[in-house]
Amino acid sequence: MGLKEDFDQAAKDALTLPASTTNDDKLVLYGLFKTATVGKPETSRPGIFDQKGRAKWDAWKKVEDKSKDEAMQDYVLKVTQLKEA
Repeated sequence: MGLKEDFDQAAKDALTLPASTTNDDKLVLYGLFKTATVGKPETSRPGIFDQKGRAKWDAWKKVEDKSKDEAMQDYVLKVTQLKEA
């Protein structure tokens, strides 16, 4: 399979990750997914009262320098690691 197909399969697999998956791991996946599908964050950081939104935006911002292909590769690798854990 190609990278796009692997990424699409990993996105489906991410929906059935073990219950032991930590919030930090979920945030890493979120940031990689957004970078792979949207690119760099071009919105402003959510306000202080939106803690969930801020955490997600910060996770996205951390990986903004990756190319879409790099983000896809890292996403597939992370999902694979979490499924095996």
